[in-house]
Amino acid sequence: MLKKEKLQASSLSEVPEVNILLERLGLGTLDAGTVDAFPGRNNNWAGHTTSGERVFVKRLDGDRDDSLTRFRRVLDLQSLISHHSRDTLRCPPLLGVDEESRLLVFEWLENGRAGNDLATKGEFDADLAYRAGQSVGALHQLPAAIDGSPHPLPPVWALHAIPLTMFSAARVAELHYWTLLQKDRPLIAALETLREREQSQIELKPCHGDLRLDQFLLDADQLYMLDWEESRIADPARDVGAFAGEWLYHAIRKINSDVDKFHGPDTTLSHDLIVERGSVEIAQVRPLISAFWQGYRDSSVPIDSGLAERATSFAGWHLLDRLLATAGMQTRLRPVDLAAAGIGRTALLAPARFTATMGLAA
Repeated sequence: MLKKEKLQASSLSEVPEVNILLERLGLGTLDAGTVDAFPGRNNNWAGHTTSGERVFVKRLDGDRDDSLTRFRRVLDLQSLISHHSRDTLRCPPLLGVDEESRLLVFEWLENGRAGNDLATKGEFDADLAYRAGQSVGALHQLPAAIDGSPHPLPPVWALHAIPLTMFSAARVAELHYWTLLQKDRPLIAALETLREREQSQIELKPCHGDLRLDQFLLDADQLYMLDWEESRIADPARDVGAFAGEWLYHAIRKINSDVDKFHGPDTTLSHDLIVERGSVEIAQVRPLISAFWQGYRDSSVPIDSGLAERATSFAGWHLLDRLLATAGMQTRLRPVDLAAAGIGRTALLAPARFTATMGLAA
């Protein structure tokens, strides 16, 4: 996962093609002095135009070939949803595009609240989780008319060796994490099996491919899904597991704050205390994962007998992936990071035993 930085809206002055596109679409122009930007790997601008329209403009950055692939994935999913729309699957309307500049113009849901913000404030409740499950279930029932290339994650190649460029750019904590992963032969075997099974044994469905809580947006009591750049035909367990893995990650993040709250700010995070608080936090989020799972099943999406176990494995990987991204911003691995990695490892190596704990039981 790439680090996300706050972008400055003033950078709009360096990208004149944004206002050129907006004018061509008959939407007016954005005033750089009043525009907001949001964290992410792509430049983006959100604001009101001179004609009074609310727009969110995203430019897909990076390698030209890769950005074009991501650009076309967005168009494919937006088209599928518009032609096979259900009330349970919504995305912000796409107002216009410019392929050469890799620009996408969406209607800006100005008052929308991201799922991760709702989760942090304790406002992502079971009803919302159920509706998220219905949305993902509706997505998995769309026609399979999108990118069929294999998903790049988990990066099993990096579990054997990382390239010099990646090594040189990594921080100490990140290198420590990679070392732990590369020495764990059972974990590597489990991840390789997960990839091989997806490529040869599973009926693949249209999937989001990068599902996180911040990919959900609540606006005027309507739930939207965002960001289709990594969408493709894949194992539906990826999206189900990613949602569950997000809540595991959310639970782990709360351990430090809970220790301060219940045991005092000077408390040392021992392994036993981490396990104790982790069990409490996972129990708190389990009803949300269960509600999502119920909503997913109630969407009438076909579910194969092994999906829950595979989703549990993907949840384990999602947690490891999130922690790997966190390690890239730290100078050392904390005890809570190592304990969280142990939870992810358990979910991967023994998914059948962890499925009920996760909230994905039948």
